[in-house]
Amino acid sequence: MIIGIDIGGTTTDIVGLKESKIINPLTVKADDPVTSAAGALGKFLEAIGASLNEVATIAATGVGSNEVKPKLFGIPVVKVDEFTAIGTAGSFLSGVDKGVVVSMGTGTAIVTVNEKGIKHWGGSGVGGGTLLGLARKMLNITNLKTLVDMASRGNLNRVDLTVGDIAGRPINNLPASTTASNFGKLADEATDKDVALAILNLVGQTIGVLSIAAAHANNLETIILTGKLTSIKPLKGILNRVADLHKTKFIIPENADFATVIGAAITLANGNVK
Repeated sequence: MIIGIDIGGTTTDIVGLKESKIINPLTVKADDPVTSAAGALGKFLEAIGASLNEVATIAATGVGSNEVKPKLFGIPVVKVDEFTAIGTAGSFLSGVDKGVVVSMGTGTAIVTVNEKGIKHWGGSGVGGGTLLGLARKMLNITNLKTLVDMASRGNLNRVDLTVGDIAGRPINNLPASTTASNFGKLADEATDKDVALAILNLVGQTIGVLSIAAAHANNLETIILTGKLTSIKPLKGILNRVADLHKTKFIIPENADFATVIGAAITLANGNVK
């Protein structure tokens, strides 16, 4: 069995891979990179009832992977480029061999996948870290679930400025409800629930528009979304509305929230590590 470990800025993901089968992906909190990798491995093996001698190799990726030594509990550790892992996973999970793969984590990374291989295109500092940072500062909330629950009862009309607010009507192909400025109409009577929804809307729209721009810039039609933010239902709704506005569609495959760690394991299994 190959183990994939993705040591991120806030969490560490781990997954097993055996004969192309994905085994028990799970997440632990990331503190110190080495400690979180060791803890994730122990928790994973306990969860599936396996022992260390059943693990052939560990594929490590993510911002904290460089802190992990060449062996962990005697098991060889191979470093996998994070962008390669993102692209590999997006293609594997979606069954698509040509498109843009977007990883929505603490920030947002965008890679292209085509016949020339996998290439990092760019990204944004707007992501899950933005959600939590703004929620903490503006609403004194530190829990993502609380933010999402509040947002479900929010009203954007008291926070975001729309095309209709400015022009009084649609403009060309832009409906009157199209956002003209996030937080551009923040009213005194706006509630915390309204602000919570506006934070989600800001992050979702920014990622959605940037992803579509990346696809257009690379003459690619398919956009595959991965990362932890894919599990947030209201955010998926926001992204789908962005896609509808631009007459495109986002693909969110199964296990999208564990894509990078799955991609690391598959990259190693395929012998594509440089």
